[in-house]
Order: sequence, then structure tokens, then C-alpha cells
Amino acid sequence: MFSRRHPILFFILALTGMVMGTVVVISILVAVAVSPDGPEEAAGIGVVKIEGVIARSDQVLKDLRYFRENDEIKAIVLRVESPGGGVGASQEIYRALLKTREVKPVVTSMGGVAASGGYYAAAATSGIVANTGTITGSIGVILGYTNFRRILDKIGLEPVVFKSGEMKDAGSPTREMTEVERKYLQHVVSSIHEQFVSDVAESRKLERDKVVKLADGRIYTGLEAKELGLVDRLGNMEDALEWAAELGGLDEVGEPQYPPRPKEKLVDYIMNSAKTRVSQVMSKHGAVSPSYLYQVPGV
Repeated sequence: MFSRRHPILFFILALTGMVMGTVVVISILVAVAVSPDGPEEAAGIGVVKIEGVIARSDQVLKDLRYFRENDEIKAIVLRVESPGGGVGASQEIYRALLKTREVKPVVTSMGGVAASGGYYAAAATSGIVANTGTITGSIGVILGYTNFRRILDKIGLEPVVFKSGEMKDAGSPTREMTEVERKYLQHVVSSIHEQFVSDVAESRKLERDKVVKLADGRIYTGLEAKELGLVDRLGNMEDALEWAAELGGLDEVGEPQYPPRPKEKLVDYIMNSAKTRVSQVMSKHGAVSPSYLYQVPGV
């Protein structure tokens, strides 16, 4: 027999077969794990997600356009789970939602948190559904940074700056802020805040004076937001889907459709899984992620 005549070669071939079989199994598992999210067929209602800090808008805009141009999608549910983020990105999503709701109804479903920039986006939709305990509101603008002047003085470092104008390094963390700079940066924040208030008042059809009183940066529960007119209904994701189906003229909700996603590469899948595991471990032991130093306004 071959195994008796060539035991070493037989062992190598057997081992190779086992390895190849394992690779095939792993490949199948990975293919299933990273397959596109959601069914491929249109199902009447499309779901677009805004999750985490709003730093960029390109994916949300792409998802909205995908469903907006799909004639088989009769309504859209915007699922918001975000504490806010950048001003520009939030405003871009807001404008895209205004454009989309002119074509087909868009209903917002608020998760645990839909505040500041998250509420900014939601305000542009046809209707808002929030849980009673959802944290929302926080209508306001913030700009902040950490000043290192005293630390630099202690270690003997002296920053050298060449600038083309007086305000080019306004808000520098390496020196004290002048009164002129303070007024200038406050003006920028106030200007953006006015835009936020105006957009909420217009899209939600609320009196501007009322929105001004609500827009001092405080947060509201979903229950409070409903009483104040910031949201329309209390409920969960299923309630939002049912409302969207009603507005879209559908007899039933059916299976919601999610935007197509390209298959994730194996390396990216492994890295993302590792990042998720590290975050879970850090959270379990009470660790927190480093804070970013913002020198641009955020909502």
C-alpha cells in the first residue's frame, strides 16, 4: 500500500488535505459572515442608518439616493443612533433628507440616542418616532479645545508661528486666547446655532421663538420631546416601519430592505472583529477611549 511504502509522503499529503479542508470551511464561514447586509430584492420599505458620531455624510447620502431612485421602494425609515457630530456632515444629511422626502415619505426611528446632529438630521424627515426613554434634543453648537500653555512653560517649549492674518491661529492651544478671538469664535458658534434653530423651526413647522427656548443645548427624553413637539409619536422601530408603510400606501410592512454593501475583505473582517473585541474588553474594565481635541464646531 502507498501509506506503507511512503509513510512520510502519505503523512504530508494527509496533512495538506486537512489544512485545505479547514481553509475551505473558514472561507465559507467568512463569506457568510461578511455577505451584504439585507435581502437583495426590493421589499417596499428601505432602511437607512445613522450610527455613531457623524463625521462624514457620504455613505448616508449614497444610501438615501439609492432608495430615492428605486421605484420599488415606497417609503424610507431613517434609523438614528447618534449623539451628533460635525456641522457640515449633519447639514449635508439634513439637505439630502429634505430632497428625499419630496419624492417619498421618510420616517425617523430614534434609538437610544438621537441628539444634536442626530436630531438635526431627523428634523428633516416626514415624521419622527422615539422611545419614551430616547435621549434627544441637545439643539446647540459646541467648539472647544484644551490649552497647553502652562505645560509648555513648565517644560521650556516656545511655539513659533508665522501666519497670514490675525485670526489664522485663533484658538491655538499653545497660547492664551485674546478677547478679540474670543468674540470672533463665539460669533462663529452663534451663527451656526442660528442655522440649526432656523432649520428645525422650518422643517418641524414650529414657531421660531419656541425653538429658541428649547435650543439651549439641553437634552430631552422621548416622552418630553413628544410633549414639546420635537417628535411626533412614541414607539420603536416596528412602529416606525408601520407608519412608513401607511404613508407609502403599502398594505403591509413586509421585509425591510437595506442598502447593498460590498463584501468585506478577510483582512478587514479580522481587524474589525479584533477592534470590536478590544472595545468590549476596555468597556468591561472601565476603560474609555481617548478624547479628541476639537477645533471645529460640532453639533
